[in-house]
Amino acid sequence: MKLSFLSLASGSSGNCYYLGTPEFGILIDAGIGIRTIRKVLKDRSVDFDKIVAVLVTHDHADHIKTVGYLGEKLGIPVYSTAGVHRGINKSRYVEEKLYTSRRVIEKEEPFLIRDFRITAFEVPHDSTDNVGYHIEYGEHKFTIVTDVGHITDTVGKYICKANHLILEANYDEEMLRFGSYPAFLKERVASPTGHLSNREAAEFLATHYDGTLKNIWLCHLSRDNNHPELAYKTVDIRLFQEGIRVGKDVSLVALKRTTPSEMYELD
Repeated sequence: MKLSFLSLASGSSGNCYYLGTPEFGILIDAGIGIRTIRKVLKDRSVDFDKIVAVLVTHDHADHIKTVGYLGEKLGIPVYSTAGVHRGINKSRYVEEKLYTSRRVIEKEEPFLIRDFRITAFEVPHDSTDNVGYHIEYGEHKFTIVTDVGHITDTVGKYICKANHLILEANYDEEMLRFGSYPAFLKERVASPTGHLSNREAAEFLATHYDGTLKNIWLCHLSRDNNHPELAYKTVDIRLFQEGIRVGKDVSLVALKRTTPSEMYELD
C-alpha cells in the first residue's frame, strides 16, 4: 500500500504537509498561500482535486492562513478539535471563517478519512488548543508532532507507535541563549508550552528507538535559532552514540523552512 509524503513548507513563516495515496490525499495544516499549495502539488504531480481533507494542529497563524479558503471556498472538510476551531474563527489571519466545512474531532478518539484511520492527541503548546496526529494506513503508521513544548507521556506514546515520524526540532539551545531574541521571547520558546529543541528531540529519539522507525523528518526549524545542518547533526550524533546508524537503520531529513521537500514514496 503506497503512501506519499511531501513537506510544502515547515517553519514559523508557514507550515503545510501532504500525505496521500494514489487515490486521495490530505493536507496537514495550511499556513501558506493557496497559489503556493497548488503550484507545489502540481510540480510534484499531485492532482489538487484529490485533496479530501485538511487536518489542523492548532490555531497559530503559520498553520491556518489558508484553511478558510480551502474549507469555505473549495468545500474541503477541515478537521480539528472544538478548541482549535474556535481559535480559527477568532483569528484575524483567517478571512473566511469555517462553517459548512467545519469538522469537530475529539482527542484520542479515532476517526476515518477514506482509508486513513486518524487519532488526534494532546500536545503542550501555548495556542488555544493543540494536537498531533497519528495516521494509520495498512502497515504504515505516520505521526506528526509539531509545536510541542515538551514530550509528555501521551506525545511519547504516539511517537513510539510510528514507523514514519515528523518531529519538531525548532531551535539550538546555544543559538537561542546567545541570540537576538528579547528575554521574554527566549523564555517563551524554551518553556514547557513553547517549542522543542534539537537536543530534546535527539535525546528522545536516541533513547526510545526500537528498530521499527524507518523515517524521521525534523520539522518547524527556527529561522533565527537553528539551521537544517545543525538540527540534522545533533540528532545524527546522538543516535550514533546509541549504535543507531542514520542511512542504514533509519532515514533522517531536516526539512527546509520555505523550500518544498522531495516527494517521499513510502512502500
